[in-house]
Amino acid sequence: MLVKRFVIFGAIAILPAFAQVSADPSPTEKIAPRQHGPIKDFHDHGDGSSTSTNWSGYAVTGTGFTSAKASWTVPTATCTSSGDLYAAFWVGLDGYSSKTVEQTGTDSDCDGKNPSYYAWYEFYPHPSFEITSLSIKPGDHMSASVTYSGSEFTITIEDVTTGKSYTKSSKVSGAKRSSAEWITEAPCCTAGDGILPLADFGTVLFGEDSTGVTGTNYATDTSHSGTIGSFPAADIEEINKVGSTSSPQTSTCSAVLSSDGTSFSCTWGS
Repeated sequence: MLVKRFVIFGAIAILPAFAQVSADPSPTEKIAPRQHGPIKDFHDHGDGSSTSTNWSGYAVTGTGFTSAKASWTVPTATCTSSGDLYAAFWVGLDGYSSKTVEQTGTDSDCDGKNPSYYAWYEFYPHPSFEITSLSIKPGDHMSASVTYSGSEFTITIEDVTTGKSYTKSSKVSGAKRSSAEWITEAPCCTAGDGILPLADFGTVLFGEDSTGVTGTNYATDTSHSGTIGSFPAADIEEINKVGSTSSPQTSTCSAVLSSDGTSFSCTWGS
């Protein structure tokens, strides 16, 4: 499966061309200093698997996607050095073969030796917004979705463990709705616009098998609606993160989905 890739330059400079989102956060959110953007340095192995320097997880491709749903268990960040490290876990539409990403998730970061956990959303290339009304802890079960209706995308994220949730809607100019994703990511950006180092998150578990959330790790496009594993094999891509100069850590995800087609894991590697 060969898909043309796009290289993103000067993301902040091109914001008006792609996203129509208010720059003023609500009282329950604040602009985050990092971005969670499209896949970078993509390499397709031609066997249903691929590599990237920022993403690991699963993607499905198609046309006219209207929803992607996910659940995962918030992993613990192991912070042993003085450096800052980052690991994001999210569900979204676009970004695999297009320039925008509509997404929401959680981070398990290291502020030096101190772990930090929070929820966020992003209508890339607009900045990421931290959701300050949600208090995230390791072990929490998360449920999240991105849907499209009319001309707007809506993100919803719920901490199933606490019962608290957050919803935000926006129009996104230029969105192709050509893919859905369930991703572990090393966010952007270093001072040189590189990928940030990936925090040691151990193993993260996505899907109903670990969270007990039903109807999860599903997506809907114009021709199909179902679990990741129910999509045509040619439209399913397993993605693994390889090291780069600014982000040498790796993340390897299970090559086989669970028998119900929803669940998989990704494991950090130094």
